[in-house]
Amino acid sequence: MMQSDSGVSSSVVLGARFEAALVYASQLHRYQRRKLIGVPYIAHLMAVAALVLEDGGSEDEAIAALLHDAVEDQGGMETLGMIRQRFGDAVAELVSGCTQPGFGGNLSWCDQKLGYLAQLRIAGSGVQRIALADKLHNGRSLLGLLRVYGAEVWSQFSGRRQGTIWLYGKYVELFERVCSGWMVVELRQLTLALNQFSEEF
Repeated sequence: MMQSDSGVSSSVVLGARFEAALVYASQLHRYQRRKLIGVPYIAHLMAVAALVLEDGGSEDEAIAALLHDAVEDQGGMETLGMIRQRFGDAVAELVSGCTQPGFGGNLSWCDQKLGYLAQLRIAGSGVQRIALADKLHNGRSLLGLLRVYGAEVWSQFSGRRQGTIWLYGKYVELFERVCSGWMVVELRQLTLALNQFSEEF
């Protein structure tokens, strides 16, 4: 068994199921773009899957990482049923655990995020790994956008500057309690950088 640079065991072999999930995710999110720069959304999904694998995640976790936004963004519970049919119960449960409660409903932004934090707190390690990878990649992207575009970036986020910074702080608090490893360390460093950068505006 080989060891990655971070010391995480790396023995996962990706097969036809992962390839099928990559195609399916690309089809589901074909017309979806990332904020401001318009990068195809699949870039984010591949990045999250890569982080999950680099952290020692399983093939099921990598597949769920590719599909972690599918229910919220592309079809709701019908899409979750299709994921279950195509990729099995384990993947479907991981995706469900990564899906924010009350999406598409009448909850306020803050209440939705608090519900999601509570959900992640009691989730299994696979869901927590995928969610951590998601927040880490989103945070990397956000910091990059701020460096290029400045304060106008905050208008693209529902929580605006104050809410977004608050939320990243909550993610750090949560993941430091339930996880360990390099992704948690990087998320804390990134959140500190976001705070320091934001003080300039």
